[in-house]
Formats: sequence, C-alpha cells, structure tokens
Amino acid sequence: MPIQRLFIIAPSLARLIRKERGGEHVREDYFPGQPHRSTYVQAEEGRTSLILEVGREEAPEERADLPLAHAQNLLAVSQGQVEYLRTSLSIGSYEIQVLHSIRPAPLDLVTVAVPSKDEPNFHPLSWFGPEVSAEPPYRRRRLALEGVPDARDVDVTNGALNSLLDLLEDRLTTWPGRHVAAISDASAADVTPGFKAPALESVPEMDEEIDDLHIEDEVIRGLARSLSPRQR
Repeated sequence: MPIQRLFIIAPSLARLIRKERGGEHVREDYFPGQPHRSTYVQAEEGRTSLILEVGREEAPEERADLPLAHAQNLLAVSQGQVEYLRTSLSIGSYEIQVLHSIRPAPLDLVTVAVPSKDEPNFHPLSWFGPEVSAEPPYRRRRLALEGVPDARDVDVTNGALNSLLDLLEDRLTTWPGRHVAAISDASAADVTPGFKAPALESVPEMDEEIDDLHIEDEVIRGLARSLSPRQR
C-alpha cells in the first residue's frame, strides 16, 4: 500500500506550478470524528463524495458518490471546511499533488504517494521544503477544524528552481533520488576492497557560477528563438 509523504513548499514555487499546470478546486467538509475514524464530504469539479477514513494502515478510505443535493445538505451541517487548489504532477511511477490551501488560510503543501517497497530509500526532490508527514496539525482534517499552523519559511535555491522547471518542462522523467542511488550502488560494486576514495568538498562559489551559466544559457537561447523569425 502506498505511503503518503507530506512536505511544505515555498509559496512562490506553488504559484509557478499553478501558473504552468493550473489546478482543480476542491472543498472538503468534516464532521465530528470518532476514535480511529473520520467522515467528510468532498466536492470536486463534477463529483461529490462521502468519504470514510479508518485510522488503520491496512484499511484504505471508503468512498461513496453523493447526489449534489444530498452533498449540499451535509455541507450545511459540517463542523469545519477546507478549500484548496490541487495540481497533479508525476515523475515515472510517482504521483505528486501540490495543494494550495485557500481556506481557512493560505498554505502550500505537496504530497507524494510512495510505494512501501521504495519508502526506506525515498529521497525528496530539491524543491520540497520541510517534511510534515508525522505532524497531525498539517493533515487536512486538522486544518479544517483547527486552522493553519504558524507559517514556516522555506528557502528557494537555484538548484531547487531548476529542478522544478525541468519537471514542468517535461525534462524530468525519472525520480532523481532513485537514479543517484542506482549509480552509487553500481560504483560501489567496482571499488577495490580496502580502497577509500578521498572526500570531495563542495565549493559554494563554483556551484553558484554553474547555476548562473545555466540561467545565462537559457536566456541566450530564448533570445535566439525570439529573433530568428526576423532574420528570415
């Protein structure tokens, strides 16, 4: 069964994702819960459902479609609501959902369904912020009933932005962490026993220069494409 991993992301990156890929409006209305279970109504574009969540890993949520009129009656008596824009992305077999909370307050999260067999070696993408998978205040039910936790600052680096742009431009087709791990395992198999490779230090100035060169190269290419029709 897939394991849901939850991360905060920078609002600027979430805004870029919505600009490039759009988003589906979703509203969820929650009712008073019972130990190990909760019930809520989910209204998506073109579909309304009554959903039962059972707090056991082996028991997935149970969903039943509702007529719109029935859903509206239930929404009127709910205890708390959350509204968000959901944008779906994918890298290989991984499904990513970017959630921009509108109500009760702005908050940007990203959730990834990780197969249980991959979970021990799962590496978050560079544009993901702090992980909050184990923090109940960031679950949608708690957001609906108790509000959004205090905001956290999320740094955005050139590497994170470039990684996200690669995904949005369909240039990222495999999950980077899995690829790097496979290379590391293959390289380790070829190392002579007893040999210890010297540690390589990262040079921040060099990393920044490389990122600047990539950005400059993209700008030059964009200018060349824009000027090419005039040269005909």
